[in-house]
Amino acid sequence: MHRVPSRGAALEFVLETLKQEGVSDAPGSQAVWVGDPGLHPLAARVPGLSFDVTRERAAAAKIGITEADCAIAATGTLLGDSTPVAQRLASTLPAIHIALVALDSLRENLAEALAKFDPRRARYLAAITGPSRTADIERVLTIGVHGPVRLIIVFYGREEASA
Repeated sequence: MHRVPSRGAALEFVLETLKQEGVSDAPGSQAVWVGDPGLHPLAARVPGLSFDVTRERAAAAKIGITEADCAIAATGTLLGDSTPVAQRLASTLPAIHIALVALDSLRENLAEALAKFDPRRARYLAAITGPSRTADIERVLTIGVHGPVRLIIVFYGREEASA
């Protein structure tokens, strides 16, 4: 988990992480980002970064970037409206998931977090608490079987905003 003072700093953190992780045009080294159209020019700064999230691109990507709608302090869970399929693809298919979270969206518990969503609009909520873990096969712990192996959470904003 990382904390930066602003959304701009969070975007710079993500771009730097993409470079450190070796995101490029090479097969298996790309990244997909579910973001508003105002972010699309960032793709010119990192070869291999795409805002056009398709099943094929997400499956071949090393990193997927999304923005969570809120975080739950009691469980360390991210909660997001994943009604758009691109959101699900970018957060589950790549080996590394980077989630941006506004600090003022931090909620104490699940009940407070769920109150943020309109069930008529948010038809598919995703709860992310970290990489999947299983020890079903011969009691050997395996991480990332049902999703990314790594989860990088970037909180942004001022602490006073979360009070």
